[in-house]
Amino acid sequence: MGKREIFISLFATYLVYSIVVYTTGTDKPVSYAPTQEESIIRGKEMFQQHNCISCHQLYGLGGYLGPELTTVWSDKHRGEAYMKSFLKNGGLRMPQFNFTNDEIDCLVSYLEYVDSTATTYKKLNP
Repeated sequence: MGKREIFISLFATYLVYSIVVYTTGTDKPVSYAPTQEESIIRGKEMFQQHNCISCHQLYGLGGYLGPELTTVWSDKHRGEAYMKSFLKNGGLRMPQFNFTNDEIDCLVSYLEYVDSTATTYKKLNP
């Protein structure tokens, strides 16, 4: 097999792979109540403002100091109460940000949204 045939077969494989990767998980749109949209957006803004990604990961990207947060909402060992406790009180390595209850609810709403969009990620990282 010549170089040209190898290139064509690898390129075709790459194209098929790309199509599968970029279309998987987008079949079902994520749904949430219209009242949650503002809370989710505010939570995302807070996540960015406080640079949470420097310590935590979403979808496998980010820092390694804190836990991975993509599926924290649906994790049977963590969940909503776990998140609210850490956001309110901090931890050994997590600073206490003195968030209000409303701010905590917004961050939790954002993490719940992230969890709901992680269908492919959950399959790869059970």
